[in-house]
Amino acid sequence: MKLGLLGCGRIGQVHARSLSRMAGADLVAVADAMPAAAEALAASSRAEIRAPEAIIAGADIDAVIIATPTTLHYDQIHACAAAGKAIFCEKPIDLSAERAAECREAVAAAGVPFLTAFNRRFDPSFAHLQAQLRAGAIGNIEQVIITSRDPAPPPISYIESSGGLFRDMMVHDLDMARFLLGEEPVELYAVGSCLVDPEIGAAGDVDTAAVTLTTASGKICQITNSRRATYGYDQRIEVHGAEGMLQAANQPSHLVTRAGGDGFNSARTMDFFLERYEAAYLAEMTHFVEAVSSGAPLSATIEDGVAAQRLADSAARAMASGAPIRLTA
Repeated sequence: MKLGLLGCGRIGQVHARSLSRMAGADLVAVADAMPAAAEALAASSRAEIRAPEAIIAGADIDAVIIATPTTLHYDQIHACAAAGKAIFCEKPIDLSAERAAECREAVAAAGVPFLTAFNRRFDPSFAHLQAQLRAGAIGNIEQVIITSRDPAPPPISYIESSGGLFRDMMVHDLDMARFLLGEEPVELYAVGSCLVDPEIGAAGDVDTAAVTLTTASGKICQITNSRRATYGYDQRIEVHGAEGMLQAANQPSHLVTRAGGDGFNSARTMDFFLERYEAAYLAEMTHFVEAVSSGAPLSATIEDGVAAQRLADSAARAMASGAPIRLTA
């Protein structure tokens, strides 16, 4: 498969590294608004530098990876769909669920494969946990608990353009909730505070939040997010069922434990999402290339991206209103 990459920033570099480790995939061309970023990635990946429009229109390009700022996704998705390219798009599809739905219609009309890059579905531990759930390992699911805390807040300039914690950060966890529950939520309640950095509040966002989702059968999912965790990147899942419990714990930076007079001491969790989810990013790209090449179904479709965005929008509204929101299909 011949691929083009739009966006040579941090996440674009991750995807380029994944492609370099895969057989059957070739990164042909890259584009970025910052010439230095494009030049550096082109040199390390042996790809050409082209304008985004040339990549999308290129007869030698089978699929396009969209790793640009979210504000560019809408137009680039429509252009890729019109050009008949398979699309791998970073989340969120758009900061508006309505505009994301318009992207879905364009993709459906063109009949092109589309993957929303919810990489956590491909984390080995989380994927194994989900497979165990589907195999009935703990019987009927009753509670899902998802914890996601960043080591430190991003720059305020990022916060101001991110769309807010629910759309930028929790959208991953909202997708995981759907992935694990196996049912669509029908009610959502959200709370949020600014406890980490008052500048985040001044920018109109929160840095500490919780959401409760309930399905029609009564299953409950609780999600907690924070922009700060002094002990590293906190990523945990627990699912309780009628016949037991499944847990996916944090990934420590190493597995050595020291015991002494002050007790047992173990390593911090991994410090950053790039190292914590390195295996997930590779598995995600491998899945995309193999599924598109073979015509197999994709996991985390554009419909999943739209559904998660709707939940994020609903969470923002629920927090503002202080009341639960009934969700519609």
